[in-house]
Amino acid sequence: MTEADILKALSNVQEPDLGKDLVTLNMIKDIVIDGNEVQFTVILTTPACPMKDMIGSACVNAVKLLVNKEAKVKVNFTSNTTTNRKDAQQVLNGVKNIIAVVSGKGGVGKSTVAANFALALAEGGAKVGLMDADIYGPSVPIMFGVRGERPMMKEVDGKGIIIPLEKYNIKLMSIGLLVDEKSAVVWRGPMASSAIRQFVTEVDWGELDYLVIDMPPGTGDIHLTLMQTVPVTGAIIVTTPQTVALADAKKAIAMFGQAQINVPIIGLVENMAYFIPAELPENKYYLFGKEGGKRLAEEYELSFLGQIPLVQSIREGGDSGVPAMVGDDTISQYAFRSFASLAVRNIAVRNANIPKTKNIEMVS
Repeated sequence: MTEADILKALSNVQEPDLGKDLVTLNMIKDIVIDGNEVQFTVILTTPACPMKDMIGSACVNAVKLLVNKEAKVKVNFTSNTTTNRKDAQQVLNGVKNIIAVVSGKGGVGKSTVAANFALALAEGGAKVGLMDADIYGPSVPIMFGVRGERPMMKEVDGKGIIIPLEKYNIKLMSIGLLVDEKSAVVWRGPMASSAIRQFVTEVDWGELDYLVIDMPPGTGDIHLTLMQTVPVTGAIIVTTPQTVALADAKKAIAMFGQAQINVPIIGLVENMAYFIPAELPENKYYLFGKEGGKRLAEEYELSFLGQIPLVQSIREGGDSGVPAMVGDDTISQYAFRSFASLAVRNIAVRNANIPKTKNIEMVS
């Protein structure tokens, strides 16, 4: 066996999302051959790659079928998370992907989805941050069990920089970590927008594969401020199957499709899709309608990222500071992992095929 033989065989293995072979994509390195033993490293597009096992099996089969059926093949994996941020940016220059989780209205479980999405990414080995951009209704302190905790500060070039809290391998930042939760945040739009700019420019997020941003409901100042401040990789729309929620989700979709914004939509996820009682896990009750989110995704030709069931343990986990992804409910964990898996694949495809997002410029 020679290195050329191995590369030729692996040129028949496709990266399932990017549609090209591993050799063309420069995803193979460190080929070592010793008699009948061969090992090499595959560079994945993300540590959280859901296709890792499939790619590994395809590599082993290619070498055995096309080079040496007696070969003992060891496939190692590393990752280099794809990004659409080609040039060095002053703002968040260590963050490869900025994902906004949005909804047209409140009450659809957007914060729950954002928190468990971030945890599912981290579970796969990615470096993840979660920014709570909902200034008026912050949820992160409660959902992660860090109520009352305060982030540390450090000085960089004479300027105070906030060090985000860390919990469950996620870096966390929220206005709820800076103000007393009993105090209402009574701010006009410019003050709220200023806080969001601070969360971006005056927080030490460090090196991240994904920064998940839990946006406030609706379409307003904070959304525009964020997209003016940083180039958002893409948005994930959260809705429920209910007609009222779907109508508002359409507004969120329309906002991101506007010419001056033009942030790609990674996909749409349907939360509270059906109710599953703990004592009857095989039963599904469609309390808010059936598959409304799926139909909306089809109508707008968006990727449908899946359905999250209405399970009592999801609510209990969020209230107790132990989100579903770090709890013990396998039903909800499976749903969140499946959703995150599709989202990660869509992000990699987006980065490979769509030009980088530019900061929007608003003309008053």
